[in-house]
Amino acid sequence: MRPTTDFARARAGLLAAAVAVVTGCTIAKPRTDDPWEGFNRKMYAFNDAADKAVIRPVAVGYRKITSPDVRRLVANFFANIKMPITIVNDVLQAEPKAALHNTGRFAVNTTLGFLGLFDPASEMDLPPRETDFGVTLAKWGLPEGPYLVLPLVGPTTVRDVWRLPVDNYFDPLGWYAREHDNLSYAERYSPNLFYLVTLRSRGIDAESLLEGVYDPYVFFRDAYRQRRLYDIYDRQPPVELIEQMQGTHDDDVEDLLKEQQDYEKQQRRKKDGDGPTPH
Repeated sequence: MRPTTDFARARAGLLAAAVAVVTGCTIAKPRTDDPWEGFNRKMYAFNDAADKAVIRPVAVGYRKITSPDVRRLVANFFANIKMPITIVNDVLQAEPKAALHNTGRFAVNTTLGFLGLFDPASEMDLPPRETDFGVTLAKWGLPEGPYLVLPLVGPTTVRDVWRLPVDNYFDPLGWYAREHDNLSYAERYSPNLFYLVTLRSRGIDAESLLEGVYDPYVFFRDAYRQRRLYDIYDRQPPVELIEQMQGTHDDDVEDLLKEQQDYEKQQRRKKDGDGPTPH
């Protein structure tokens, strides 16, 4: 019995040490530079062209043939079927309470919610709490690395890009594609494509935010970084990091504000028929 007891104690000690390492990591400060801006802008332009030519028209068509209630049910279904990704990352982040919370939410919505079409878990004080492997790496203390825009993927970072293969491994939609290699490519990946269409259709309501924006690339970059900051700190990031991300300590804030104001003046003059302002 003694060897077994010693082994159990050693295993418990290793587990405790692993948890201590994970929970003891200091989250690296967010970056505000953009060393790969030239490449990123080209990828942003490519993605924007692809969106206007194909992705957005499909999303608009989806909205035309569905009602808001139907779209809400579909969104609920995909949010629920993606929940294993969050549960696994809760475990990797050494967050047992969060893992139990999300496991309970997944079980309730899968059963009482008819495979996730409905959301009774929220009414039972089990609101959604999503996370991913990029957040896991951040909580392990891994720096985010440069901002990166990938073709047909969009904004990410050198750290966050690892969530694509890792989270896909625990994604039921990814499992479906891997386990049905006897099907055609369209049949294997159609659930994922449909999921992306639902995401893009939800983004149409927010397109008005881009009206009058001087530089949409900068808008998307900063919005992505701020959203990830909130994800990493469980929606409560330190004030000083928010200020750093928003550039309240940067010397070029006034220059950026002036550029935005000049752009807005130019647009007003065009609208009034005065033509573009000279540069």
